[in-house]
Amino acid sequence: MKKIFFSLMMLAAVAASAQQRNPVVPSFAGAVEDFKPNVTNQLGHQYPMVNSQGAVRAQLRAPEANAVRLDIGGRKYEMSKDENGVWTGTSDPQDVGFHYYQLEVDGASVPDPGSLYFFGAGRWGSGIEVPSYDMDFWQVKNVPQGSIVEKYYWSKATESMRHCYIYLPAEYDKNPGKKYPVLYLQHGNAENEQGWSAQGHTGQILDNLIAEGKAVPFIVVMDYGQGQNIHLVEKYALPAPPQGQNAGRGNASDAFSVVLLTDIIPMVEKEYRVIADAQHRAMAGLSMGGGQTRRITLANPTTFAYVGMFSGGTISVEDVQTAAGFQKTNKVVFMSSGSKENPRVMEAAEKLQAIGMNAVGYISEGTAHEWHTWRRSLYQFAQLLFK
Repeated sequence: MKKIFFSLMMLAAVAASAQQRNPVVPSFAGAVEDFKPNVTNQLGHQYPMVNSQGAVRAQLRAPEANAVRLDIGGRKYEMSKDENGVWTGTSDPQDVGFHYYQLEVDGASVPDPGSLYFFGAGRWGSGIEVPSYDMDFWQVKNVPQGSIVEKYYWSKATESMRHCYIYLPAEYDKNPGKKYPVLYLQHGNAENEQGWSAQGHTGQILDNLIAEGKAVPFIVVMDYGQGQNIHLVEKYALPAPPQGQNAGRGNASDAFSVVLLTDIIPMVEKEYRVIADAQHRAMAGLSMGGGQTRRITLANPTTFAYVGMFSGGTISVEDVQTAAGFQKTNKVVFMSSGSKENPRVMEAAEKLQAIGMNAVGYISEGTAHEWHTWRRSLYQFAQLLFK
């Protein structure tokens, strides 16, 4: 009996903790009624919508449901049902940019059938775009369009088939004798190799920059950097992953480093027309991918001349001094953050500049740890590459 009571108390504590992380609140009552269908909607669907305040309104037909909530931005908003069994709810205003969200139907979290689906938070789910004043740089325009191709390849390191996306500039097929620089661009935790092209709009950003003459044409490789592989850990004597809340992150950089250096870079340099030297090779990433970039480039100081960390930490003077050859090889260290992330990137850049490095700090004003911060970061970083 005591064991049952203890178990029930533990379950109640877990439930209370989850509710505290995502408290249930009433639907936003102060919304301006100028809602418009979102750019992430399924074709022909009017909902979800966003208004001029950045409030999100979702709608779901579920006549037999007892309770439906809109789960976005760390809160769950109560939705109300009309006489036709259609539930409607509105969130408080959200920060500009892209947000993952879901609907909770009688306690079960499900994607919104009105939105397109994106992989984030470790699952396929809904996403919505809160408009910003500077969306133009990632819109599709009437400029020469590059392509994003899917590539399957065999990994010697993991002894398995892997998958990545590769951006090729518009001129790639028109200039069969030309070779190009390469950026290896990594996603964040609980995301995958589709993130940068789908949520990040990499192709549109680069097409527009190249067409405007603000960036040189280069290739971008977007691969999967998540997860552990016991074969890798044993074969390459990687550190064992930690236990507990952050399990799986401890040697993610080490595991991905093996795959990157053993499989990805050799495959790209064999099968695509690239300039295979450090001065034409860059690595960058967001959040977890920024941390991977930091660790991998410092551990391989003469492999990448351009390094970018978007909400992914900083490189210190001590890091540079202990990574033999890094300063001599490096052309740019770019560190960025959203203004709502308590950034220290400007201070870190100034310290690197003091020892003669071309270090750049960038702060995305008004954004937090989310995709618009990272789109802006790519836009800035791309203009510094291979010049």
